[in-house]
Amino acid sequence: METILAKETNFDEKLLEISTEMDEFEGYTHAHGLRIAEIADAIGKSFNLAAHDRFFMQQAALVHDIGEVVMTRDYIKENRYLTEAERIDMQRHPVIGEQETSKRGLSRGVQLLVRWHQEWWNGGGYPDCLEGEQIPFAARILRVADTFAALTADRPRRAAMSDSEAKQYLTEWAGIEFDPQVVKAFLALEDREKERSPKTVAEEQAVETMIYDQSVDTYT
Repeated sequence: METILAKETNFDEKLLEISTEMDEFEGYTHAHGLRIAEIADAIGKSFNLAAHDRFFMQQAALVHDIGEVVMTRDYIKENRYLTEAERIDMQRHPVIGEQETSKRGLSRGVQLLVRWHQEWWNGGGYPDCLEGEQIPFAARILRVADTFAALTADRPRRAAMSDSEAKQYLTEWAGIEFDPQVVKAFLALEDREKERSPKTVAEEQAVETMIYDQSVDTYT
């Protein structure tokens, strides 16, 4: 999972700079966007998602909250809960993010994933209140990956959860906020990693690197 994403030359330098700026603005002390991209890619592979679809999903993960950076709201960094007005204002960030990724020349697929990464399985998300399979599959994966990465990181308003606590949260909200099948696949990742032999891992990484490089050549 980490081998390919660690090859920074496969991502545009400007994209990584945007991701770093986004992470710093939101108060993360590590590469939050890259962590989401890694988790999402692992989930995508478990569903045999095509290489180019995974590449778009990883790009979207890196810049998913670029709308927040553009909005530059001080309340994002404050150690308190948002007011109702601030919460409504914040729900504009996926649309602004879609517009910003368009300005920066990212593909339409990436733009729409940025727009829809806050949609909920039960239709209670935003900005378009999409429901169930109306939400593109990659966006459903990003919702799970983003949530787990955020819950297990320290934020200005709260301390990090443990991995087990975050997994329990995903389980409790499966079928409400999250696609149950995506949650199930994510929870199975750790057990699957333990079962793989070093030889299998090396073989998979070699094939994956070849496919990924071909995808970058074709879709960038």
